[in-house]
Amino acid sequence: MSRTAAREPAGGAPYRVRLLEHVADVDAGVWNRLAGDAQPFLRHEFLAALEASGCVAPARGWTPRHLVLEDRAGGVVGALPLYEKSHSRGEFVFDFAWANAYHAHGLAYYPKLLTAVPFTPVRGARLLIAPDAEAPVVRAALIGAARGILRETALSSWHVLFPMETELDGLERAGLVRRLDCQFHWFNHHYESFEAFLGSFNAEKRKKAKRERRRVAEAGIRFETRTGGEIDARLWGVLYGFYADTFHRHGHEPYLDLAFFRAVARALPASLMLKIAYHGAEPIAVAIFFVGSDALYGRYWGANDQYHSLHFETCYYQGIEYCIEHGIERFEPGTQGEHKVPRGFVPTLVGSAHAILDPRFERAIRDFAEREARAVRAYAAEVDAHVPYRRLDEELRV
Repeated sequence: MSRTAAREPAGGAPYRVRLLEHVADVDAGVWNRLAGDAQPFLRHEFLAALEASGCVAPARGWTPRHLVLEDRAGGVVGALPLYEKSHSRGEFVFDFAWANAYHAHGLAYYPKLLTAVPFTPVRGARLLIAPDAEAPVVRAALIGAARGILRETALSSWHVLFPMETELDGLERAGLVRRLDCQFHWFNHHYESFEAFLGSFNAEKRKKAKRERRRVAEAGIRFETRTGGEIDARLWGVLYGFYADTFHRHGHEPYLDLAFFRAVARALPASLMLKIAYHGAEPIAVAIFFVGSDALYGRYWGANDQYHSLHFETCYYQGIEYCIEHGIERFEPGTQGEHKVPRGFVPTLVGSAHAILDPRFERAIRDFAEREARAVRAYAAEVDAHVPYRRLDEELRV
């Protein structure tokens, strides 16, 4: 299954550890049985598209080291998406200050170990466990195996980004440092229509939202909704140009290339949803979403020029409307951005977990994370006071 060495169970240990050089080294059905179908990002097809396109590769600072647990009969009972990283880009949990502190003390922070979905700040399962496995035992074995690799390789740290809350609790109990962050999510409270959703706003914010939508419509801009399987090669070339330009305008190279989008559209055509803005017959902007079983994930955006309110309409209002039409419970539009709050998104706490090998830095980082968490909670509470809804009781919004 893998060209890398396997570690046989020691003594009475029930599991063997394998480290895979490529996610393709494990059968897609085997991996997907562990990953489930709650969201596309953990699926074999998504991770394989990242690797096959070269977006995730050692040359780009991402070396796959996916960890798989097998029982004595050779059955896969658990897995971790795992990478050796030579930088911290594409993670969205910022540890550059930690790297600088290591450097200031003459120590190497990179490479480090990372459990995450590359370029995807979306909360989801990170400790993948077979449905019929004994979950607490496998979870402990996965954590133990990753920490064992950290000790054996003497890398600086192991980071688990955006795990589920139950996983985060378990990682913290296992001794990892818990870190807190704030994103902005939208929740569907059984709205019958977009107008009903706006009806939950106070008058000022409702008027502003309607004005933003009206400006786009009055500019003669219309929208088409397409799945990944409905985009031909020519249109992909145009839309990818919009996406890439967003990065270039900020002086960065795009994380993803056209080969990735074409590959994931072929492999997961129904999971990829695009809102394409047209002026006449010409596409002028796109927002690229992924659809999960209970959530919509806004991921990428681009346009061929500046248009008043088009970003808000394409990335937020069109996504909210899609969720209402399809009965989707939650919309996660990406990280950061207080500008999302007046459009109906609310502060939502997410977390990460960090194993720091050096005990001196572990103590310092733990103290930092505790102080940071207090500041993040205070920030979320302050922002929450400015959401646009007329009713602010917890029952309405969580």
